[in-house]
Amino acid sequence: MNIAIYLELMDDAEYNLAEGFRTAADGHRAEPDVYWLCHILADQCGTHREALAPVLERYGRAREQEEPERLRTQMLPDTRSGPAGLLRDLQDLYTLASFTDITWTLLLQAAYGLRDRELLGIVQRCHRETSTQLDWLQTRMKNAAPQALIAAR
Repeated sequence: MNIAIYLELMDDAEYNLAEGFRTAADGHRAEPDVYWLCHILADQCGTHREALAPVLERYGRAREQEEPERLRTQMLPDTRSGPAGLLRDLQDLYTLASFTDITWTLLLQAAYGLRDRELLGIVQRCHRETSTQLDWLQTRMKNAAPQALIAAR
């Protein structure tokens, strides 16, 4: 079964998304909503990883040679400054969250196929929360865009 590959990929994606949220929060602490909400969302990603851990152990770890080489995520390494920097950082987070979201979708399909109720419950809850993260990121980018793209120099 290849599900172990995607369970590990999800664990990696949630880790990188959490670190990205923390990096953005700390780099944009002058924006109170970004600072506080990004820390909350980072904690939520950590909770997703904790929920997934028992299932990951049950299905086993994928051996390195089993994983396709390009199935990796990268975290947000550092933040940019200014309004355009905030917009770009939020866009990078959106990309990471989108990858996480589609991976949850794929795991949902696997959970249905396996008839694994435990996995199904975890995936449904975490997928719903990741969708909410995407909604917030999109809304925050829409709010930041006029300032970043028109008004700021």
